[in-house]
Amino acid sequence: MKAARVAAKLGAFVAALTLTASARAQDCDNKLVSACINSDTLWPHAGPSRFQSVGGAETTGDGRVSFGLVTTYLSRPIMIHSPSPAPDGSDRAAIDDQVNGTFLFAYGVTRKLELDLAIPMTFGQGGAGVSSIVGSTELRDTATRDMRFGLTYAIVPRPRVDPSAPASKGFGLAGRFEVSAPIGDKDQFAGEKWGVFAPSLAADYRLGRWFFGAEAGVRVRHTAELVGARVGTQGVFGLGGGYDILDHEWLSVMAEARAMPIFVEQATSTQTAQGLISTPNGGYIVPAEWELAARTAPLAGGDLAISLGGGGWLPFSSTAPITTPRWRFTLAVVFAPLAHDTDGDGVTDDVDKCPRVAGPKSSDAGIGCPAPPPKPAEVIDATTPAPAPAPPSPPPQPVPAPVDSSSPPPAPPTPAPSP
Repeated sequence: MKAARVAAKLGAFVAALTLTASARAQDCDNKLVSACINSDTLWPHAGPSRFQSVGGAETTGDGRVSFGLVTTYLSRPIMIHSPSPAPDGSDRAAIDDQVNGTFLFAYGVTRKLELDLAIPMTFGQGGAGVSSIVGSTELRDTATRDMRFGLTYAIVPRPRVDPSAPASKGFGLAGRFEVSAPIGDKDQFAGEKWGVFAPSLAADYRLGRWFFGAEAGVRVRHTAELVGARVGTQGVFGLGGGYDILDHEWLSVMAEARAMPIFVEQATSTQTAQGLISTPNGGYIVPAEWELAARTAPLAGGDLAISLGGGGWLPFSSTAPITTPRWRFTLAVVFAPLAHDTDGDGVTDDVDKCPRVAGPKSSDAGIGCPAPPPKPAEVIDATTPAPAPAPPSPPPQPVPAPVDSSSPPPAPPTPAPSP
């Protein structure tokens, strides 16, 4: 009941933000040249996760808070292919370079339910924007982006043990639902006209040092067009695999890929005397990326993780579709307490001095080791003959008195008279 009340309040808050932001929808009124497109399709999830773009199947420990920062650099995520006298038109970078950061927060309501919050921002960017086409405000250096709320529920929870423990092997499944609140700067490719609803399913599987993840979902949104390139409702499909080089998550390497087909027909723009005309052309696009990364979690029992990765465009077409960067690099620092209890003694691994040996049931920090065994008593073997008694010691001999050389010698004894 508590979880249901919290989720209901979160939904009401998101709805209020969505209605409030609708007053800014006039920024998206240009139906053919709109900047109401989210240039960054990487939506990292709050809570525990091994991959950058593939969501995890684990949730934050109940009563605990996770937080982190995921930063990403994108090269040319938004390109404009505008009509011109040239046969193939002309291309220009609406966004040439961009650095974004997403602040992540999550709260474990129960051992299966987690509430999530993501606050993305643009720390720096450069490019032409849409000013050269419609003469609107130029691209600013920084921008506020649409924030996201949501929840994650562990449908098939994983044992909360160290990943290198035998019990960690097997399958996990979680359901996730996110909503974006359209409060970002809509003329900076940082916000959308309306909220976006993003349900998904995430699964993972572990076998020894190998681990795998997959996620499938959809992002339901209002369609926006930028000179023939249309961004609307799209699928989200991700797949990743990795290997633990060192035990206890001290060093891991991962490879992942994701494809996000857009279910909206694309168009061809033509410049006429009456202005720009957009004609559907029957084509569809699939923004897709790949990434290689390394991850380490040496502190707090594996709860504090640092990952660094890089990748780029998967060439499903001759040119990179809109929202697909040429290159992407990511750096993430996330603290996500899982409340691992590998030995099941009620003391979490981050404070347990003996995390793989069960100790007495206790919640005191630093407890968790079993008491030392008592010293065994000496056992006498009846079959072994007793040792022979030692011979008695000789009695002590009297010590003669010392002779005083300064005294006269004693007189000889007087002979007895003859009879």
